[in-house]
Amino acid sequence: MRRTFLFLLSLNCACAAFVLAEAQEKPKEEQPVKKELKEESSETSHSVVINGVEIKYKAVAGTMLLKDDKGDNKASVFYIAYTKEGDNQKRPITYCFNGGPGSSSVWLHLGVFGPRRVQIVKEGEVSPPYQLVDNEYSLLDQTDLVFIDPVSTGYSRPAPGEDAKQFHGVEEDVKWVAEFIRLYTTRFARWDSPKFIAGESYGTTRAASLAGYLHDEMNFYLNGVILVSSVLNFQTIDDESDLGAMLILPSYTASAWYHKKLSPELQKDLQATLREVETFVNTEYVLALMKGDKIDDKTRKEIAQKVSRYTSIPVPYVERANLRICEKRFVKQLLREQRRIIGRFDSRYIGIDLNPCNDTAQDDPSAEAIFGLFTATFNQYIRTELKWEKDDQYKILANVWPWNFGKDATNKYLDVATTLTQVMSKNPHLHVFVGSGYYDLATPYYATNYTFNHLGLDPTLRDHVQMAYYEAGHMMYLHRPSLIKMKSDLASFMQSTLENK
Repeated sequence: MRRTFLFLLSLNCACAAFVLAEAQEKPKEEQPVKKELKEESSETSHSVVINGVEIKYKAVAGTMLLKDDKGDNKASVFYIAYTKEGDNQKRPITYCFNGGPGSSSVWLHLGVFGPRRVQIVKEGEVSPPYQLVDNEYSLLDQTDLVFIDPVSTGYSRPAPGEDAKQFHGVEEDVKWVAEFIRLYTTRFARWDSPKFIAGESYGTTRAASLAGYLHDEMNFYLNGVILVSSVLNFQTIDDESDLGAMLILPSYTASAWYHKKLSPELQKDLQATLREVETFVNTEYVLALMKGDKIDDKTRKEIAQKVSRYTSIPVPYVERANLRICEKRFVKQLLREQRRIIGRFDSRYIGIDLNPCNDTAQDDPSAEAIFGLFTATFNQYIRTELKWEKDDQYKILANVWPWNFGKDATNKYLDVATTLTQVMSKNPHLHVFVGSGYYDLATPYYATNYTFNHLGLDPTLRDHVQMAYYEAGHMMYLHRPSLIKMKSDLASFMQSTLENK
Protein backbone atom coordinates (compact mmCIF):
# COMPACT_ATOMS: atom_id res chain seq x y z
CA MET A 1 0.00 0.00 0.00
CA ARG A 2 2.79 2.35 0.98
CA ARG A 3 4.64 1.52 -2.25
CA THR A 4 1.49 2.32 -4.29
CA PHE A 5 1.04 5.66 -2.50
CA LEU A 6 4.66 6.65 -3.19
CA PHE A 7 4.23 5.72 -6.83
CA LEU A 8 1.12 7.92 -7.21
CA LEU A 9 2.80 10.76 -5.36
CA SER A 10 5.83 10.64 -7.65
CA LEU A 11 3.55 10.44 -10.70
CA ASN A 12 1.64 13.56 -9.58
CA CYS A 13 4.89 15.42 -8.95
CA ALA A 14 6.17 14.47 -12.39
CA CYS A 15 2.95 15.68 -14.03
CA ALA A 16 3.11 18.94 -12.11
CA ALA A 17 6.71 19.46 -13.15
CA PHE A 18 5.80 18.77 -16.78
CA VAL A 19 2.92 21.29 -16.70
CA LEU A 20 5.15 23.88 -15.03
CA ALA A 21 7.83 23.38 -17.68
CA GLU A 22 5.21 23.70 -20.43
CA ALA A 23 3.93 26.93 -18.93
CA GLN A 24 7.45 28.34 -18.69
CA GLU A 25 8.38 27.40 -22.25
CA LYS A 26 5.06 28.52 -23.82
CA PRO A 27 5.13 32.21 -24.72
CA LYS A 28 2.48 34.35 -23.05
CA GLU A 29 -0.52 35.18 -25.19
CA GLU A 30 -0.56 38.81 -26.18
CA GLN A 31 -3.29 40.82 -24.49
CA PRO A 32 -5.74 42.45 -26.92
CA VAL A 33 -4.96 46.10 -27.39
CA LYS A 34 -7.89 48.31 -26.50
CA LYS A 35 -9.03 50.43 -29.37
CA GLU A 36 -8.31 54.06 -28.60
CA LEU A 37 -11.48 56.12 -28.37
CA LYS A 38 -11.21 59.23 -30.49
CA GLU A 39 -13.41 61.87 -32.01
CA GLU A 40 -14.25 61.55 -35.69
CA SER A 41 -16.16 63.68 -38.17
CA SER A 42 -17.18 63.91 -41.79
CA GLU A 43 -17.86 67.32 -43.35
CA THR A 44 -19.79 67.83 -46.59
CA SER A 45 -21.31 70.81 -48.41
CA HIS A 46 -24.87 71.04 -49.75
CA SER A 47 -27.66 73.44 -50.65
CA VAL A 48 -31.44 73.46 -50.30
CA VAL A 49 -34.16 75.82 -51.51
CA ILE A 50 -36.49 77.08 -48.77
CA ASN A 51 -39.22 79.60 -49.51
CA GLY A 52 -37.69 80.13 -52.95
CA VAL A 53 -34.26 81.03 -51.54
CA GLU A 54 -31.21 78.81 -51.92
CA ILE A 55 -29.50 78.06 -48.60
CA LYS A 56 -25.92 76.82 -48.84
CA TYR A 57 -24.90 74.85 -45.79
CA LYS A 58 -22.27 72.62 -44.25
CA ALA A 59 -23.18 69.25 -42.77
CA VAL A 60 -20.98 67.65 -40.14
CA ALA A 61 -21.59 64.10 -38.92
CA GLY A 62 -19.34 63.38 -36.00
CA THR A 63 -18.68 62.14 -32.50
CA MET A 64 -17.78 64.14 -29.43
CA LEU A 65 -16.15 62.67 -26.34
CA LEU A 66 -17.74 63.51 -23.02
CA LYS A 67 -15.41 63.42 -20.01
CA ASP A 68 -15.80 63.47 -16.27
CA ASP A 69 -14.17 65.98 -13.91
CA LYS A 70 -10.96 63.90 -13.93
CA GLY A 71 -10.71 64.10 -17.70
CA ASP A 72 -11.54 60.43 -18.24
CA ASN A 73 -13.70 59.48 -21.22
CA LYS A 74 -17.28 58.63 -20.28
CA ALA A 75 -19.07 58.42 -23.63
CA SER A 76 -18.86 59.06 -27.34
CA VAL A 77 -21.90 61.04 -28.51
CA PHE A 78 -22.87 61.11 -32.16
CA TYR A 79 -24.38 64.23 -33.69
CA ILE A 80 -25.23 65.74 -37.06
CA ALA A 81 -24.95 69.52 -37.38
CA TYR A 82 -26.17 71.74 -40.21
CA THR A 83 -24.80 75.28 -40.37
CA LYS A 84 -25.52 77.90 -42.98
CA GLU A 85 -22.45 79.11 -44.85
CA GLY A 86 -20.96 82.37 -43.58
CA ASP A 87 -20.35 83.90 -40.15
CA ASN A 88 -22.74 82.05 -37.86
CA GLN A 89 -21.61 83.12 -34.41
CA LYS A 90 -24.70 85.28 -33.89
CA ARG A 91 -27.11 83.13 -35.90
CA PRO A 92 -29.69 81.13 -33.89
CA ILE A 93 -28.78 77.53 -33.10
CA THR A 94 -31.21 74.78 -32.13
CA TYR A 95 -30.26 71.55 -30.37
CA CYS A 96 -32.70 68.77 -31.29
CA PHE A 97 -33.48 65.33 -29.89
CA ASN A 98 -36.30 62.81 -29.75
CA GLY A 99 -37.57 60.77 -26.85
CA GLY A 100 -38.37 57.18 -26.04
CA PRO A 101 -36.49 57.11 -23.74
CA GLY A 102 -34.19 55.20 -26.06
CA SER A 103 -34.90 56.98 -29.32
CA SER A 104 -32.36 58.52 -31.65
CA SER A 105 -32.96 61.96 -33.14
CA VAL A 106 -33.86 60.57 -36.57
CA TRP A 107 -37.55 61.49 -36.41
CA LEU A 108 -37.22 65.25 -36.00
CA HIS A 109 -34.14 65.11 -38.23
CA LEU A 110 -35.60 63.44 -41.32
CA GLY A 111 -39.22 64.18 -40.58
CA VAL A 112 -39.39 67.93 -40.17
CA PHE A 113 -36.38 70.06 -39.18
CA GLY A 114 -33.49 68.88 -41.34
CA PRO A 115 -32.71 69.89 -44.93
CA ARG A 116 -33.62 66.41 -46.18
CA ARG A 117 -36.83 64.56 -45.28
CA VAL A 118 -38.57 61.27 -45.90
CA GLN A 119 -41.06 61.30 -48.74
CA ILE A 120 -44.59 60.21 -47.86
CA VAL A 121 -47.22 60.31 -50.57
CA LYS A 122 -50.11 59.15 -48.40
CA GLU A 123 -50.30 57.96 -44.80
CA GLY A 124 -49.97 54.22 -44.45
CA GLU A 125 -49.07 53.65 -48.10
CA VAL A 126 -45.28 54.03 -48.08
CA SER A 127 -43.48 50.97 -49.44
CA PRO A 128 -39.81 50.21 -50.09
CA PRO A 129 -37.62 51.32 -51.70
CA TYR A 130 -37.96 54.62 -49.86
CA GLN A 131 -36.83 58.09 -50.85
CA LEU A 132 -35.38 61.20 -49.26
CA VAL A 133 -36.17 64.55 -50.82
CA ASP A 134 -35.03 68.12 -50.21
CA ASN A 135 -37.04 69.56 -47.35
CA GLU A 136 -38.44 72.88 -48.50
CA TYR A 137 -40.00 73.21 -45.02
CA SER A 138 -36.73 72.82 -43.10
CA LEU A 139 -35.93 75.18 -40.23
CA LEU A 140 -32.48 75.78 -41.66
CA ASP A 141 -33.53 79.16 -43.01
CA GLN A 142 -34.28 80.23 -39.43
CA THR A 143 -31.60 78.49 -37.39
CA ASP A 144 -28.57 76.24 -37.51
CA LEU A 145 -29.43 72.72 -36.35
CA VAL A 146 -27.64 70.15 -34.20
CA PHE A 147 -29.24 66.70 -33.86
CA ILE A 148 -28.09 64.80 -30.76
CA ASP A 149 -28.31 61.05 -30.15
CA PRO A 150 -28.25 60.40 -26.38
CA VAL A 151 -25.93 57.65 -25.14
CA SER A 152 -26.91 54.13 -26.31
CA THR A 153 -29.00 55.50 -29.22
CA GLY A 154 -27.89 56.12 -32.80
CA TYR A 155 -24.12 55.73 -32.90
CA SER A 156 -23.63 57.08 -29.35
CA ARG A 157 -22.04 54.64 -26.92
CA PRO A 158 -20.51 54.55 -23.42
CA ALA A 159 -16.71 54.64 -23.37
CA PRO A 160 -15.03 51.22 -23.01
CA GLY A 161 -15.42 49.98 -19.45
CA GLU A 162 -18.21 52.43 -18.64
CA ASP A 163 -21.60 51.14 -17.50
CA ALA A 164 -24.42 52.34 -19.75
CA LYS A 165 -26.75 52.53 -16.75
CA GLN A 166 -25.11 55.78 -15.64
CA PHE A 167 -26.74 57.45 -18.67
CA HIS A 168 -30.15 55.76 -18.45
CA GLY A 169 -32.26 57.92 -16.18
CA VAL A 170 -34.05 61.26 -16.01
CA GLU A 171 -31.31 63.13 -14.17
CA GLU A 172 -28.42 61.17 -15.68
CA ASP A 173 -29.67 61.77 -19.20
CA VAL A 174 -30.14 65.50 -18.66
CA LYS A 175 -26.68 65.88 -17.15
CA TRP A 176 -24.87 64.36 -20.13
CA VAL A 177 -27.01 65.95 -22.84
CA ALA A 178 -26.39 69.29 -21.14
CA GLU A 179 -22.66 68.60 -21.15
CA PHE A 180 -22.75 67.87 -24.87
CA ILE A 181 -24.61 71.14 -25.52
CA ARG A 182 -22.16 73.11 -23.39
CA LEU A 183 -19.17 71.53 -25.09
CA TYR A 184 -20.51 72.02 -28.61
CA THR A 185 -21.45 75.63 -27.85
CA THR A 186 -17.96 76.28 -26.51
CA ARG A 187 -15.98 74.43 -29.14
CA PHE A 188 -17.78 76.04 -32.08
CA ALA A 189 -17.99 79.52 -30.51
CA ARG A 190 -21.79 79.71 -30.35
CA TRP A 191 -22.18 81.47 -27.01
CA ASP A 192 -23.23 84.65 -28.82
CA SER A 193 -25.97 82.82 -30.73
CA PRO A 194 -29.62 82.83 -29.69
CA LYS A 195 -30.15 79.32 -28.38
CA PHE A 196 -33.13 76.96 -28.65
CA ILE A 197 -33.70 73.34 -27.71
CA ALA A 198 -36.31 71.13 -29.36
CA GLY A 199 -37.64 67.78 -28.19
CA GLU A 200 -40.36 65.35 -29.20
CA SER A 201 -42.36 63.00 -26.94
CA TYR A 202 -40.09 61.99 -24.01
CA GLY A 203 -37.74 64.52 -25.58
CA THR A 204 -40.13 67.18 -24.25
CA THR A 205 -39.63 65.75 -20.75
CA ARG A 206 -35.89 66.02 -21.36
CA ALA A 207 -36.24 69.54 -22.78
CA ALA A 208 -38.13 70.92 -19.77
CA SER A 209 -35.64 69.34 -17.34
CA LEU A 210 -32.72 70.39 -19.51
CA ALA A 211 -33.85 74.02 -19.62
CA GLY A 212 -33.73 74.08 -15.82
CA TYR A 213 -30.42 72.22 -15.56
CA LEU A 214 -28.69 74.42 -18.14
CA HIS A 215 -29.92 77.54 -16.38
CA ASP A 216 -29.14 76.48 -12.81
CA GLU A 217 -25.96 74.42 -13.23
CA MET A 218 -24.26 76.10 -16.20
CA ASN A 219 -25.75 79.62 -16.33
CA PHE A 220 -26.71 78.70 -19.88
CA TYR A 221 -29.80 80.73 -20.72
CA LEU A 222 -32.12 79.71 -23.54
CA ASN A 223 -34.23 81.87 -25.80
CA GLY A 224 -36.76 79.19 -26.62
CA VAL A 225 -37.94 75.65 -26.00
CA ILE A 226 -39.81 73.70 -28.70
CA LEU A 227 -42.03 70.87 -27.47
CA VAL A 228 -43.49 68.46 -30.04
CA SER A 229 -46.10 65.96 -28.76
CA SER A 230 -45.50 66.94 -25.19
CA VAL A 231 -45.56 64.99 -21.94
CA LEU A 232 -44.36 66.82 -18.83
CA ASN A 233 -46.75 65.39 -16.23
CA PHE A 234 -46.94 61.62 -16.58
CA GLN A 235 -50.17 61.33 -14.62
CA THR A 236 -51.97 63.02 -17.50
CA ILE A 237 -51.19 60.11 -19.83
CA ASP A 238 -52.11 57.33 -17.42
CA ASP A 239 -55.41 56.41 -19.02
CA GLU A 240 -56.21 53.97 -16.22
CA SER A 241 -56.46 56.89 -13.79
CA ASP A 242 -59.50 59.15 -13.65
CA LEU A 243 -57.46 62.14 -14.85
CA GLY A 244 -55.93 60.26 -17.78
CA ALA A 245 -59.29 58.76 -18.78
CA MET A 246 -60.81 62.23 -18.98
CA LEU A 247 -57.94 63.84 -20.87
CA ILE A 248 -57.72 61.21 -23.60
CA LEU A 249 -61.45 61.24 -24.42
CA PRO A 250 -61.27 64.15 -26.92
CA SER A 251 -58.58 62.24 -28.82
CA TYR A 252 -60.90 59.24 -29.01
CA THR A 253 -63.54 61.53 -30.45
CA ALA A 254 -61.12 62.91 -33.05
CA SER A 255 -60.15 59.34 -34.00
CA ALA A 256 -63.77 58.24 -34.35
CA TRP A 257 -64.48 61.37 -36.38
CA TYR A 258 -61.59 60.63 -38.77
CA HIS A 259 -62.88 57.09 -39.37
CA LYS A 260 -66.45 58.40 -39.83
CA LYS A 261 -67.85 56.49 -36.87
CA LEU A 262 -69.73 59.35 -35.21
CA SER A 263 -73.35 60.41 -35.72
CA PRO A 264 -74.05 62.76 -38.67
CA GLU A 265 -74.32 65.90 -36.52
CA LEU A 266 -70.92 65.21 -34.91
CA GLN A 267 -69.28 64.44 -38.27
CA LYS A 268 -70.05 67.89 -39.69
CA ASP A 269 -67.25 69.90 -38.06
CA LEU A 270 -64.27 68.42 -36.18
CA GLN A 271 -63.49 71.60 -34.25
CA ALA A 272 -67.09 72.10 -33.11
CA THR A 273 -67.28 68.47 -32.06
CA LEU A 274 -64.03 68.69 -30.08
CA ARG A 275 -65.24 71.79 -28.25
CA GLU A 276 -68.43 69.91 -27.35
CA VAL A 277 -66.63 66.87 -25.96
CA GLU A 278 -64.15 69.09 -24.09
CA THR A 279 -67.11 70.79 -22.37
CA PHE A 280 -68.49 67.36 -21.47
CA VAL A 281 -65.12 66.34 -20.01
CA ASN A 282 -64.88 69.51 -17.91
CA THR A 283 -68.39 69.21 -16.50
CA GLU A 284 -70.43 66.00 -16.47
CA TYR A 285 -67.63 63.51 -17.05
CA VAL A 286 -65.26 64.75 -14.36
CA LEU A 287 -68.07 64.86 -11.79
CA ALA A 288 -69.18 61.34 -12.68
CA LEU A 289 -65.71 59.84 -12.41
CA MET A 290 -65.06 61.63 -9.13
CA LYS A 291 -68.07 59.87 -7.61
CA GLY A 292 -66.55 56.46 -8.19
CA ASP A 293 -68.76 53.68 -6.81
CA LYS A 294 -71.10 56.31 -5.35
CA ILE A 295 -72.47 57.19 -8.79
CA ASP A 296 -76.17 56.40 -9.11
CA ASP A 297 -77.47 54.07 -11.82
CA LYS A 298 -79.30 56.81 -13.72
CA THR A 299 -76.24 59.05 -13.96
CA ARG A 300 -74.03 56.10 -14.82
CA LYS A 301 -76.29 55.15 -17.71
CA GLU A 302 -76.40 58.76 -18.98
CA ILE A 303 -72.63 59.13 -18.87
CA ALA A 304 -72.13 55.78 -20.61
CA GLN A 305 -74.45 56.88 -23.39
CA LYS A 306 -72.56 60.14 -23.86
CA VAL A 307 -69.15 58.46 -23.84
CA SER A 308 -70.54 56.06 -26.44
CA ARG A 309 -71.81 58.98 -28.50
CA TYR A 310 -68.40 60.65 -28.51
CA THR A 311 -66.43 57.47 -29.22
CA SER A 312 -68.83 55.14 -31.09
CA ILE A 313 -67.95 52.41 -28.59
CA PRO A 314 -71.18 50.53 -27.65
CA VAL A 315 -72.85 51.51 -24.38
CA PRO A 316 -72.60 48.00 -22.81
CA TYR A 317 -68.84 48.01 -23.40
CA VAL A 318 -68.48 51.49 -21.83
CA GLU A 319 -70.44 50.30 -18.80
CA ARG A 320 -68.30 47.16 -18.45
CA ALA A 321 -65.21 49.38 -18.68
CA ASN A 322 -66.54 51.38 -15.71
CA LEU A 323 -66.93 54.48 -17.94
CA ARG A 324 -63.16 54.58 -18.51
CA ILE A 325 -61.82 53.25 -21.82
CA CYS A 326 -58.06 52.73 -21.83
CA GLU A 327 -56.13 53.45 -25.01
CA LYS A 328 -54.90 49.89 -25.63
CA ARG A 329 -58.53 48.74 -25.78
CA PHE A 330 -59.87 51.69 -27.76
CA VAL A 331 -57.44 51.10 -30.65
CA LYS A 332 -58.87 47.57 -30.85
CA GLN A 333 -62.53 48.40 -30.39
CA LEU A 334 -63.09 51.30 -32.78
CA LEU A 335 -62.94 49.20 -35.98
CA ARG A 336 -63.42 45.79 -34.42
CA GLU A 337 -66.32 44.85 -36.71
CA GLN A 338 -64.03 45.41 -39.70
CA ARG A 339 -61.27 43.29 -38.12
CA ARG A 340 -58.99 46.32 -38.11
CA ILE A 341 -56.98 48.14 -35.45
CA ILE A 342 -55.93 51.79 -35.41
CA GLY A 343 -52.60 53.37 -34.54
CA ARG A 344 -51.51 54.61 -31.13
CA PHE A 345 -49.00 57.17 -32.37
CA ASP A 346 -51.40 58.19 -35.13
CA SER A 347 -54.95 56.88 -35.07
CA ARG A 348 -55.45 57.60 -38.77
CA TYR A 349 -53.34 54.53 -39.58
CA ILE A 350 -55.10 51.17 -39.89
CA GLY A 351 -53.74 47.65 -39.48
CA ILE A 352 -55.10 44.12 -39.75
CA ASP A 353 -56.45 42.64 -36.53
CA LEU A 354 -54.61 39.32 -36.31
CA ASN A 355 -56.60 38.06 -33.35
CA PRO A 356 -60.12 39.52 -33.19
CA CYS A 357 -60.82 37.57 -29.98
CA ASN A 358 -58.21 39.52 -28.02
CA ASP A 359 -59.21 42.57 -26.04
CA THR A 360 -56.13 44.60 -26.96
CA ALA A 361 -54.15 45.23 -30.17
CA GLN A 362 -51.02 43.20 -30.87
CA ASP A 363 -49.07 46.08 -32.43
CA ASP A 364 -49.25 49.71 -33.55
CA PRO A 365 -49.85 50.10 -37.31
CA SER A 366 -48.69 53.73 -37.20
CA ALA A 367 -45.32 52.57 -35.84
CA GLU A 368 -45.01 49.68 -38.26
CA ALA A 369 -45.66 52.02 -41.18
CA ILE A 370 -42.70 54.30 -40.47
CA PHE A 371 -39.99 52.48 -38.50
CA GLY A 372 -38.61 50.75 -41.59
CA LEU A 373 -38.95 53.95 -43.61
CA PHE A 374 -36.78 56.01 -41.26
CA THR A 375 -34.28 53.21 -40.71
CA ALA A 376 -33.64 52.65 -44.41
CA THR A 377 -33.50 56.30 -45.43
CA PHE A 378 -31.16 57.29 -42.59
CA ASN A 379 -28.70 54.48 -43.23
CA GLN A 380 -28.57 55.29 -46.92
CA TYR A 381 -28.30 59.03 -46.30
CA ILE A 382 -25.56 58.94 -43.67
CA ARG A 383 -23.27 56.82 -45.84
CA THR A 384 -23.87 58.17 -49.33
CA GLU A 385 -24.53 61.87 -48.73
CA LEU A 386 -22.86 62.65 -45.40
CA LYS A 387 -19.95 60.23 -46.05
CA TRP A 388 -20.05 58.62 -42.61
CA GLU A 389 -18.80 55.26 -43.81
CA LYS A 390 -18.97 53.09 -40.69
CA ASP A 391 -20.36 49.59 -40.32
CA ASP A 392 -21.72 50.08 -36.80
CA GLN A 393 -25.45 49.73 -36.34
CA TYR A 394 -27.32 53.01 -36.05
CA LYS A 395 -29.87 52.29 -33.34
CA ILE A 396 -33.08 54.07 -34.29
CA LEU A 397 -34.50 52.74 -31.02
CA ALA A 398 -32.39 51.31 -28.21
CA ASN A 399 -33.34 49.34 -25.10
CA VAL A 400 -32.41 51.61 -22.18
CA TRP A 401 -34.64 49.94 -19.60
CA PRO A 402 -34.87 49.93 -16.68
CA TRP A 403 -34.94 53.72 -16.88
CA ASN A 404 -34.22 55.50 -13.61
CA PHE A 405 -37.05 57.96 -13.08
CA GLY A 406 -35.31 59.31 -9.97
CA LYS A 407 -36.23 59.97 -6.39
CA ASP A 408 -38.66 62.72 -7.35
CA ALA A 409 -40.83 60.15 -9.15
CA THR A 410 -40.58 57.34 -6.59
CA ASN A 411 -44.09 56.09 -5.76
CA LYS A 412 -45.60 58.91 -7.79
CA TYR A 413 -45.73 60.29 -11.32
CA LEU A 414 -42.82 62.07 -12.93
CA ASP A 415 -43.72 65.75 -13.34
CA VAL A 416 -41.23 68.21 -14.83
CA ALA A 417 -43.80 70.92 -15.52
CA THR A 418 -42.72 72.68 -12.33
CA THR A 419 -39.16 72.82 -13.66
CA LEU A 420 -40.40 74.61 -16.76
CA THR A 421 -42.39 77.06 -14.62
CA GLN A 422 -39.33 77.80 -12.50
CA VAL A 423 -36.95 78.42 -15.39
CA MET A 424 -39.49 80.60 -17.23
CA SER A 425 -39.88 82.64 -14.06
CA LYS A 426 -36.11 83.01 -13.59
CA ASN A 427 -35.56 83.81 -17.28
CA PRO A 428 -38.52 85.98 -18.35
CA HIS A 429 -37.17 86.12 -21.91
CA LEU A 430 -37.69 82.38 -22.40
CA HIS A 431 -40.52 81.44 -24.78
CA VAL A 432 -42.08 78.01 -25.32
CA PHE A 433 -43.72 76.46 -28.39
CA VAL A 434 -46.03 73.46 -27.90
CA GLY A 435 -47.26 71.40 -30.86
CA SER A 436 -49.94 68.69 -30.52
CA GLY A 437 -51.73 66.33 -32.91
CA TYR A 438 -55.45 65.60 -32.59
CA TYR A 439 -54.94 61.94 -33.57
CA ASP A 440 -52.13 61.28 -31.10
CA LEU A 441 -53.19 58.72 -28.49
CA ALA A 442 -49.70 58.48 -26.93
CA THR A 443 -49.54 62.10 -25.74
CA PRO A 444 -53.12 63.38 -26.12
CA TYR A 445 -53.54 67.04 -26.96
CA TYR A 446 -56.01 67.68 -24.15
CA ALA A 447 -53.57 66.21 -21.63
CA THR A 448 -51.03 68.74 -22.86
CA ASN A 449 -53.61 71.51 -22.52
CA TYR A 450 -54.25 70.44 -18.93
CA THR A 451 -50.54 70.53 -18.10
CA PHE A 452 -50.02 74.02 -19.49
CA ASN A 453 -53.22 75.30 -17.90
CA HIS A 454 -51.72 74.26 -14.57
CA LEU A 455 -48.20 75.68 -14.89
CA GLY A 456 -48.99 78.45 -12.43
CA LEU A 457 -47.17 81.05 -14.51
CA ASP A 458 -47.23 84.67 -13.55
CA PRO A 459 -49.80 86.50 -15.75
CA THR A 460 -47.00 88.47 -17.42
CA LEU A 461 -45.50 85.20 -18.71
CA ARG A 462 -48.57 83.37 -19.95
CA ASP A 463 -48.31 84.70 -23.49
CA HIS A 464 -44.78 83.30 -23.64
CA VAL A 465 -46.35 79.91 -24.36
CA GLN A 466 -47.57 79.36 -27.92
CA MET A 467 -49.87 76.36 -28.49
CA ALA A 468 -50.40 74.85 -31.96
CA TYR A 469 -52.62 71.98 -33.11
CA TYR A 470 -52.49 69.71 -36.14
CA GLU A 471 -54.88 67.29 -37.82
CA ALA A 472 -52.35 64.50 -37.56
CA GLY A 473 -50.77 62.28 -34.91
CA HIS A 474 -47.69 62.08 -32.70
CA MET A 475 -45.38 62.73 -35.66
CA MET A 476 -47.68 65.34 -37.16
CA TYR A 477 -45.07 66.35 -39.74
CA LEU A 478 -45.73 63.12 -41.66
CA HIS A 479 -48.99 64.73 -42.76
CA ARG A 480 -48.01 67.22 -45.47
CA PRO A 481 -50.57 69.95 -44.61
CA SER A 482 -49.46 69.71 -40.97
CA LEU A 483 -45.79 69.85 -42.01
CA ILE A 484 -46.45 73.07 -43.93
CA LYS A 485 -48.39 74.59 -41.03
CA MET A 486 -45.76 73.48 -38.53
CA LYS A 487 -42.97 75.20 -40.45
CA SER A 488 -44.98 78.41 -40.57
CA ASP A 489 -45.80 78.18 -36.87
CA LEU A 490 -42.20 77.53 -35.84
CA ALA A 491 -40.77 80.26 -38.05
CA SER A 492 -43.24 82.71 -36.54
CA PHE A 493 -42.40 81.50 -33.02
CA MET A 494 -38.65 81.91 -33.50
CA GLN A 495 -38.95 85.33 -35.11
CA SER A 496 -41.31 86.68 -32.43
CA THR A 497 -39.12 85.21 -29.66
CA LEU A 498 -36.04 86.97 -30.97
CA GLU A 499 -37.89 90.21 -31.56
CA ASN A 500 -39.01 90.22 -27.91
CA LYS A 501 -35.66 89.27 -26.38
